[in-house]
Amino acid sequence: MDKILVPIDFSEHSEFALRVAATIAKRNKSELVALHMLGLSDEGLTRRETEELQESILNLKFSDSKFTDFLDRVYLNGVKIQPFVQRNKDFFEIDRIAKKLGACLIVMGSHGSKGISEVFVGSNTEKVVRTSSLPVLVIKTPVVNFKFNKVVFICDFNEDYIMPFCNAWNFFKPFKSLFKLLYINLPENFLNNHEMEEKAMEFIKKSEIVDFNFSEDVIFYNDYNLENGIYHYANKFKADVVAIPTRGRKGLAHFFSTNKGESLVNHSDIPVISFKK
Repeated sequence: MDKILVPIDFSEHSEFALRVAATIAKRNKSELVALHMLGLSDEGLTRRETEELQESILNLKFSDSKFTDFLDRVYLNGVKIQPFVQRNKDFFEIDRIAKKLGACLIVMGSHGSKGISEVFVGSNTEKVVRTSSLPVLVIKTPVVNFKFNKVVFICDFNEDYIMPFCNAWNFFKPFKSLFKLLYINLPENFLNNHEMEEKAMEFIKKSEIVDFNFSEDVIFYNDYNLENGIYHYANKFKADVVAIPTRGRKGLAHFFSTNKGESLVNHSDIPVISFKK
């Protein structure tokens, strides 16, 4: 993992992400790219006035100490950091920038606080997740000594999730993570043990991952609600991160659409990482 991109908006949530990214970078000898998007409001301005204003602010940004001060943190000592200012407030550009700079992971802060679906849906973070071809790690709260030791990958064994599953498996393999493939068995789509095992075995077979331990690392968990099931198992397992597949531009909304309005989940501190189809 050569480079990790961290979008910075000077909020405490982007600092949560920066600290986690620094921890990962130190363990993997990676370089951090600290990206600041100039989020200017150009309402009421002509195109020329907007461009001139953006150019002026960009020039001031380089001379301003705010970005430098934000990156002046003890936990960044020993980490190579490349500050990068993008004169564009379009969050869809982050994936393009990340790939252009050679990043392998995006780490973002999020203000989400209403359960796992709200981490992404209807937020700038969700825009990045649904447009990024790279894994996006979302941090909501301060995390001390972040690790990838224990990972839970959420899946319903749909063939659409084979590629994200393979991408996640390959991503975490160098970390020697304890990797669990989790299926939440819900009342409205209830399956017996035999049915779940059949689906899981077919899914693993089609993934062509030969070193996956089916008997130990496929988890079937019964619950009334998808989000509750994820959190209940992840907390029981003491997961460091929950991995979730995404489909194209739909982001994660489709994954939680049947439960979004009925979540009983309280705030969660578990980081979430997305893998795109």
